[in-house]
Amino acid sequence: MPLTPLILAADSALRTLFAPARSARPLPGSSETALEMTDIERREAGALMRVNHVGEVCAQALYTGQALACRDAALRAQLAEASREETDHLAWTKQRLDDLNDRPSLLNPIWYAGSFAIGFAAGKLGGDKISLGFVVETERQVEAHLQSHMDLLPAADTASRAIVAQMKADEIEHAQMAMKAGAAELPAPVKSLMKVAAKLMTTVAHRI
Repeated sequence: MPLTPLILAADSALRTLFAPARSARPLPGSSETALEMTDIERREAGALMRVNHVGEVCAQALYTGQALACRDAALRAQLAEASREETDHLAWTKQRLDDLNDRPSLLNPIWYAGSFAIGFAAGKLGGDKISLGFVVETERQVEAHLQSHMDLLPAADTASRAIVAQMKADEIEHAQMAMKAGAAELPAPVKSLMKVAAKLMTTVAHRI
């Protein structure tokens, strides 16, 4: 494998885990008037946004791993574009955590490594169509996860709710992009395994 893609993948990992993410788009809901929340509501909102931040760390890792294994240059460019939008999400969720006086997950390097391995394996062993199938299923599960957070976030936390709503809309677009690019439907056992892994991640990240 050429050295340049490996260097770019390493750079992506370091920037995701250790450098402040910069969004190309404005922070959703930034113009809305902040409403008062109780300490309990603030802690719950922080825990939920920490989970969402972990999801974006995993998304960066997944797309980076898939791009490294991708055989098609045009598809690699599509994955890179989706990754850039996920960088917006990474910046937004981190900003919201700061606003809530909360912190990202302490296990982010582990989440990143696992997601990168899954993305690279999907592209390397299954080919581009299977890799795209992982994108579709991942985005579908993330969409459902974000919808559940819309139900769980405090009603007063309009800032977090605006961020989650925009993230959900972007994830739907990413899934549609992957389907149009020729994604293969994943077997039911693989989908179930992905749900179990996601449940483990969200449960742990909610606390750590």
